[in-house]
Amino acid sequence: MGTGIFGIGLSALNAAQTGLLTAGHNIGNAATPGFHRQEIVQRAALPQATGAGYIGNGVEVATVKRMYNEFLAGQVVNAQGQAAQFDTYYGHIKQLDDMLGDSSAGLAPALQDFFDATHDVAAFPSSVPSRQAMLSASQSLVSRLHALQDRYAEIREGVNDEITASVTDINSYAQQIASLNNRIVIAQSASREQPVNDLLDQRDQLVLELNRTVSASVVKQGDGTYNVFIGNGQALVVGSNALSLKAAPVPSDPGRMGIAYQSGGNAVWIPESSLQGGALGGYLAFRSGTLDVAQNALGRIAVGLAQKFNDQHKLGQDLQGVLGTDYFSVPTPTVTGNGANAAASTITAAVTNVDALTTSDYRFGYDGATYTLTRLSDGTSTSGAGVPLTLDGVTVSAATMNAGESFLVQPTRDAARLIDVKIKDTAQIAAAAPIRTSAALANTGNAQISAGAITGTLPGANPQPGVTIEFLDDTHYQLVDTATSTVLVGSTLYASGADITYAANGWTVQIDGTPKAGDTFAVGPNGNGTADNRNALALAQLATRNTLIGGTATFQSAYGQLVSEIGNKTRELQVTSEAQANLLAQTSQSQEALSGVNLDEEAASLMRYQQAYQAAGKVLQIASRLFDTVLDLGG
Repeated sequence: MGTGIFGIGLSALNAAQTGLLTAGHNIGNAATPGFHRQEIVQRAALPQATGAGYIGNGVEVATVKRMYNEFLAGQVVNAQGQAAQFDTYYGHIKQLDDMLGDSSAGLAPALQDFFDATHDVAAFPSSVPSRQAMLSASQSLVSRLHALQDRYAEIREGVNDEITASVTDINSYAQQIASLNNRIVIAQSASREQPVNDLLDQRDQLVLELNRTVSASVVKQGDGTYNVFIGNGQALVVGSNALSLKAAPVPSDPGRMGIAYQSGGNAVWIPESSLQGGALGGYLAFRSGTLDVAQNALGRIAVGLAQKFNDQHKLGQDLQGVLGTDYFSVPTPTVTGNGANAAASTITAAVTNVDALTTSDYRFGYDGATYTLTRLSDGTSTSGAGVPLTLDGVTVSAATMNAGESFLVQPTRDAARLIDVKIKDTAQIAAAAPIRTSAALANTGNAQISAGAITGTLPGANPQPGVTIEFLDDTHYQLVDTATSTVLVGSTLYASGADITYAANGWTVQIDGTPKAGDTFAVGPNGNGTADNRNALALAQLATRNTLIGGTATFQSAYGQLVSEIGNKTRELQVTSEAQANLLAQTSQSQEALSGVNLDEEAASLMRYQQAYQAAGKVLQIASRLFDTVLDLGG
């Protein structure tokens, strides 16, 4: 910079011009996402020493400063990541809440209609229209389960697509951040380490957008570059290098989209639980925390309904006098082998106790010496040197596999899709009980026998052999084969109203009152049961029996519990999402107060720098006149 009045005026002009350029740049980028207000930093030029002391040499612009606060920026980034996760999670669970709680499209109305139709058959067991209505209601119930399962599948497929799109976005952001790292280093080296404010803004905005997709941590390096990490410290950007993620089906569950690194030609899978924050964190949390459980809960109802209804239906007798068969097809567990398993490896899994079913999936593995069945929701497991192994009513009864191999067992995941109605003929509805009781007319006591019920396992033939209950005295009886007079069960103590059971035929009756020696009661096949409704009543009573969740819930209450859990979680996420959105707005306002462009302030700055420019011009004008005066004196 030159010395003297000309130099001082010129430095003032340059400083004012830089101020005008900076203010204009701020105004032009007032609406640019991620832009931070800039201002010039002026300082007095090095003064000149004279005999009269140090004489000033004007002004110089030290730098153009970006109004940036790292703490506030970090708060905004963190708040943005959490807000995106909660908003994504809430948006998806709201779909489930609307679907399950719909009074017309949910499962509750179909269940109610089905059991109402069963009650109607119990009231009119020989009515063909009532039986047809029961079959129609059964098919409607199954169709409703299928529709709900299809909607679950659509949502799951949508989540897979969104995970894939998120990974594409993450890779794009990583590449752009790495490229900006390189450009910033080059630019700052060429400008004697002066900050490249606009490039820094672009990089910070990319970090913010990355956090909208997945929570990422940033470590600033000495050369000004950012190293970016996700999950449990997995590197995404290191200097000018970006690592690439990929979305692909998980080997242990091909229907589930997972996220992995490519490392040396191998895929290194990132645990879902470590990918928190952002939209991706919302998708993963929704899938594992809500969708999986809700779909399995619906499947548990389907399995329980099919199995329990079948068990009772097979204890009855249809209009043709034949024992009942399976009313529904019972869904079987979905078994998926790990992608690394040998092609010949296989296992056999079944639900052996629907009362004990949970909403978890299971992993069955073999380490070469021990087989292990593990509940994936909490890691609880059971092990043994061989099979069968049973956990939560799920039994693996056979296994052909090699050491290190595993299978995913999903006992209820697809059950709502697999259930179907097997009975097609109204005459096959087993509304009657296959036994009939009677008291001999010659009895002298006042004892009476109940209608009886099948409570055990039928031997498989119908009609069942007749059995006579013969009283030896008023306190003892024996069971005798009606046809052959062979004693089947010897002298047994009698108690009025107590169950009398013959396990071989699966029936139970009660006799009330005081019998006399020689009194007999017959229990035989039901040869004319068209008007008998005893098994239909037992089927209808399943609506109010606690048959699920360890014997604590009916079918309706199990579904109500599912709806309640989803509803409560939806409300919780709505409140949390709104609170996080408010927090994000507050932190953004705090950052905006420091870094945002205020057009009024910039207008004032323009006027100030304009006046400074004009004043500097006046200094040069006066200097020119002085110089002209000196020249005139010399002439």
